[in-house]
Amino acid sequence: MADASAYAENIKKYSKGYNQAAAEKIVGHLGIALRNKDSSIVACTDSGELDRVREKWCRGKLGLAHKQHELDAAIQSVCDKMKAEGGQKSRVTFYYLLAEHFGRLEALSG
Repeated sequence: MADASAYAENIKKYSKGYNQAAAEKIVGHLGIALRNKDSSIVACTDSGELDRVREKWCRGKLGLAHKQHELDAAIQSVCDKMKAEGGQKSRVTFYYLLAEHFGRLEALSG
């Protein structure tokens, strides 16, 4: 199983800082999904996948009650921010950036 240090450099490319405890929680949350190449990346061109990110991660794990369009806008901003990664957007980094966007890193790491 991967640990958070495997994702640290990628997260640091896009984040204002690096919260190792939050990254570790994300890695733990994703668990076995990270072993599969396909499920370890986010495809911003797959609307079904982006819906799952919104519902399972943003609403489920982060507990966000924002309107759908607000969550979708945040997800799109992360897609835009990580555009240089092409179709290989790390799910750990993607989820980390969403948590950071909504000010939930401390809640994850606590």
